Amino acid sequence: MSSVIAATRFSVLDRSRTREGHPDGEALRDTVRLARELEQLGYHRLWVSEHHGVPGVAGSAPTVLAAAVASATRTIRIGTGGVMLPNHQPLVVAEQFGVLESLFPGRIDMGLGRSVGFTDGVRKALGRDKDDAEDFAGQLDELLGWFRGTSPTGVHARPAEGLSVPPFVLAMGEGADIAARAGLPMVIGDFRNRAKMQRGIDHYRANFRPSPWASEPYVVISGTIAVVATPDEARRLLIPEAWSMAYSRTHGTFPPLPHAERVEALTMTAKERGFYEQGLAGHIAGTEDQVADELEILLKETGAQEILVTTSTYDRQSLLDSYRRLAGIMGVTE
Repeated sequence: MSSVIAATRFSVLDRSRTREGHPDGEALRDTVRLARELEQLGYHRLWVSEHHGVPGVAGSAPTVLAAAVASATRTIRIGTGGVMLPNHQPLVVAEQFGVLESLFPGRIDMGLGRSVGFTDGVRKALGRDKDDAEDFAGQLDELLGWFRGTSPTGVHARPAEGLSVPPFVLAMGEGADIAARAGLPMVIGDFRNRAKMQRGIDHYRANFRPSPWASEPYVVISGTIAVVATPDEARRLLIPEAWSMAYSRTHGTFPPLPHAERVEALTMTAKERGFYEQGLAGHIAGTEDQVADELEILLKETGAQEILVTTSTYDRQSLLDSYRRLAGIMGVTE
């Protein structure tokens, strides 16, 4: 057995991606169904995401969805990847996670990000602007204070105060530095820009300050992994998300996932084709042997303790098959 892979936790972020020809609500139910399967396969966590006003993502209320997923499972950890803290009052976030932890003790994670809306219209609807993300470190400190009972307001967060819900920082932009100074576990991606990811990891470890939440650095690396029978199948699994990303870069909106066959029949502009090919490149994708070799190299380079898989595709059965094959790698013998 590969010792480095065997020592690594494997988790999943399912963004409840909508699909062409399917109602939005189905994407949420798909996430719940996937959580049950991942639990059986031995994955460590299932996280859900927060997006507002995005046609391609149904997950707009992550703590609500996390409650549904936790209700449908028994052992797998459930959390958010993440709640976008600048969109919310920290007290309300603490209360929500306090409720989750009280209902599902010992299974809830609190992944936190610093994004503020996808467009100007969404930010206006949320009552936020881009500058709100600049105080993420202060918002994070206030949020953690509600759990410790240290708020200077004299108000107490019920039932969060006194509970221990593991916080994680999504390291976008300055996130690695914020995670290090706060002494929190860090989630960083993606696999397509490994030099940048490694710089973030090195900075985080070099500047980490132990805290009540973590005595030493904890690194979660995130990205797309596709494990399939043949390399051609890997490309087909990646096509829907690659096109959605290319479309968002050229049209300004992130659409539902299309079927791979429809994308292959499209006539693309040069700009669209460029973004599309970029979207297909740099992921960990291939057969079990190929993926196992790439994972071993990546884990040895980064020293990460955990991998958060973020794969999305139109064909949910193919996605589940990929997770089954990856679960086999997690216990593969050499």
